[in-house]
Amino acid sequence: MGMFDYLKFDENGTKIISRADGANSNMLMDITVCRLKAGETVAVEEAEKETAVLLLEGAVTYSFEGRTEKATRKNVFEEAPYCLHICKGSRAEILANADSEILIQMTENKNEFESRFYTPKECKIELMGESQWEGTAKREVLTIFDYQNAPYSNMVIGEVITKAGRWSSYIPHSHPQPEVYYYKFDHPQGFGGAFIGDNVFKVADGSAACIPGGLTHPQTAAPGYNMYYCWMIRHLENNPWTTRDNDPAHLWLLEQ
Repeated sequence: MGMFDYLKFDENGTKIISRADGANSNMLMDITVCRLKAGETVAVEEAEKETAVLLLEGAVTYSFEGRTEKATRKNVFEEAPYCLHICKGSRAEILANADSEILIQMTENKNEFESRFYTPKECKIELMGESQWEGTAKREVLTIFDYQNAPYSNMVIGEVITKAGRWSSYIPHSHPQPEVYYYKFDHPQGFGGAFIGDNVFKVADGSAACIPGGLTHPQTAAPGYNMYYCWMIRHLENNPWTTRDNDPAHLWLLEQ
């Protein structure tokens, strides 16, 4: 594993992107994608880590702290997300009511906070880049939670849909905090490009980028293929992610 990975699901329907004490440990997060068959259940409970469970596709029931919440999502391109966020020591079970795919993000956090169940109504979608550069960086950006609405968390999670043939994470920018992208395309043969520092990678459906702090990371989608990525940032101690550091060489583009 490394800065960019082409990962496959194992026989249990699990795909490990990073582990704070293992693969891609410099991301400081445990990130797993799980495929669940109808009727299967996944339980999460961590003594020292907060957890976010994002529904990528399918139909599930979240059970936590005596509550149950049902969620359905046709796919990441047509419907907005549901996401459960729980603190350390809390337990949640996710029951698949149909074949489903979920993403689980964890990291250490000493803070205690009330669990939060985010629904599509709470997730604001921003259309960006439509009026700049002839629309060549047109994308939809959605933030589920970040330092602004969840300052008690050590994580950030959101989604981007890069429109076919366009760019995102643009202009090139960086931040000291590590970030992970998990990609999906609206067609399985879809592809794009990830520019991480001085390295360039071909993006494929189900691939993942682990972006070290300090590296720029613009992205592009091939014509004809919409590119989704879940973006996840780990705050650093006394240095939460709140803004981007734009590459000075490209600042002139913001005046166009």
